[in-house]
Amino acid sequence: MNIQDLSVLDEEHICPSCKNKMSCCEVPPVHVGDGLGWGSEVLFICLNDDCPTFSKGWDKVDVNYGHKASFRNMQLPGSTEQNVMMVGSKIAFTGSIVDPEEMREQNERYTNEKKALVALETCLQDKDITPVMTLVLDEAADNIGRLKAIDLLQEFNDLSCVDAIRNHSFKKTDLEQKCNLVISQMLKNHFKKECPYCAEIIKAQANKCMHCNADL
Repeated sequence: MNIQDLSVLDEEHICPSCKNKMSCCEVPPVHVGDGLGWGSEVLFICLNDDCPTFSKGWDKVDVNYGHKASFRNMQLPGSTEQNVMMVGSKIAFTGSIVDPEEMREQNERYTNEKKALVALETCLQDKDITPVMTLVLDEAADNIGRLKAIDLLQEFNDLSCVDAIRNHSFKKTDLEQKCNLVISQMLKNHFKKECPYCAEIIKAQANKCMHCNADL
């Protein structure tokens, strides 16, 4: 989830029924009302189980609708208008609470990914490998963009990227394997190899590692 307006994360809403601070939650994926959407990326919901709206709501729903459900007070960002959200259990929305700091980090990562994707188009001309490495090492980035970035690695033919890639934990083995093939080709292009003992880059014809002194 990426929030366009991060200012909503600084809002504080107080439940009109129990006076507890309401939790900032992700909106449900489907609007059960008029189908027009929520008009917001987050909702502020009172998750206090002792709130009168919630504790007394079970009986109201049972009597009026014959269902096992209750209500929680809800407000939209930038509004103090009281609304209620029907919920079917105590745990509803407890798994969708937004952590403001985590959300800011996610948004920053997403923004960097988009900037890197745009920069891929001119990074070779600009001689700037930064956007390539941003995408290669971003496990949350789109797979298509990462594959394109890996292809550009070979065109850059820059061994300075090897350490960062070797020290990265890839979640997708196909991407890791493709990076390994690109690194192998770059090493050949530079007449280099990696020491099997210390992993430092040395001359391909070396019989002893200049870094760890191991016999090869």
